[in-house]
Amino acid sequence: MSRIASLPLFHQITGQNVLVLGDGPAAEPKRRLVERAGGVIVDDLARAVDEGVRIAFVAYDDSRACEVAAINARCAGMLVNVVDRPELCDFTTPSILDRDPLLVAIGTGGASAGLAKHVRLRLERVLPETLGKLAKALEAARPALRKRFPDGADRRRAVDAALREGGALDPLDMQSFQQVGDWIAGSAEGRSGAIVELTLASADPEDLTLRQARLLGEADVLLLDGSVPSAILARARADAARLAWEPTETPEMDGLEGAKLGSGPIKPGSGASKQGSKPGKAGSGNAGPDPQAETEPVTGPGPVTGLTLILRWRPDRLGEN
Repeated sequence: MSRIASLPLFHQITGQNVLVLGDGPAAEPKRRLVERAGGVIVDDLARAVDEGVRIAFVAYDDSRACEVAAINARCAGMLVNVVDRPELCDFTTPSILDRDPLLVAIGTGGASAGLAKHVRLRLERVLPETLGKLAKALEAARPALRKRFPDGADRRRAVDAALREGGALDPLDMQSFQQVGDWIAGSAEGRSGAIVELTLASADPEDLTLRQARLLGEADVLLLDGSVPSAILARARADAARLAWEPTETPEMDGLEGAKLGSGPIKPGSGASKQGSKPGKAGSGNAGPDPQAETEPVTGPGPVTGLTLILRWRPDRLGEN
C-alpha cells in the first residue's frame, strides 16, 4: 500500500478557542484563518492550558521562542503548528480554494507553501464559482435521492454517473446546480453493470491516461491480473473490492466496452472489452486499444451491479507503440 505524507482532515472549530501566539506578518494570516473558520482566538498560553485548548499556532519572530512555546503547548496536549518550521509542526495548513461549502485544500507537508499556492491559483481558473451552489443543491436533494434510490450502492452509482465529465451534473458546467431538481425527478438512471479491461505497463501513476485514471476512481470492483503496483491501486476508490483474476480455458471475449450485464454473474464471453492501452501521459491521446492486448475470461466476483475493471499488469509491454 502506498503511503501519504500527512493525514488530511477538515476540523470543525466554530465557537472553539484556538491559541495563536505571535504578532506581525507571520501571525496575522493564522489569525484570519482561525476567524474565517469560526474559531475564537486566545493569545495567552497559560489561559489556553487552563481552558483545554486543543489547537495552537505559534508565529514568533524569535526561533527559540517558537521552540519553547511549541514544547509547552504540546505538553499541554495541543496540536501545534509553528510557522515556517515544519519540523516543529504536528500539522500544516494548506492553501485553500473556497467554493463554500466545497473546499479544496492543497498541501505539501511544509515543503513549499509557494508551490501549493500556485497550484491553487491554477485550479481557481478551472473550477467554477457555482460549485458551492451545486454542493448545496445536492445536499438539499438528499431526501429525494434516498427515496428514489433506497440502496446505498445504487445511489452512489447514480450520483457518479451524473457528476462525471459530460454527465447531467458535470461539476465544471456552471449551470449544473440548476439541473439537480430535474435530475432527481427523472433523469437519474442507475447503471446495471459494465466490465472494462485495462492493460497497464508502467508503475508510475503519472503514466495513466485521463480515461484510465477516471475509471480507477469510479470502479466498484477491481480484478487484478498480475501484481498491479500499489501506486496504481492508490488511484482507485478506497472502498472498491479488490479480487485476484482467475483465468479459465475458454474462448476470448468479445469487445463490448460498457456492455450492460444485468444482475447475473460475470461469465466468459459476457463482455469485458479489449481496452488495454499503452500507458501515456495524461491527455496525450494514448488511450486507444492495444492490438496486442490479450483478453481472458472473467470468472469474477459474482453479481455485477456497477463498474468492474480488469487490470492486467504487463510491464513487458512498456514502450510498445
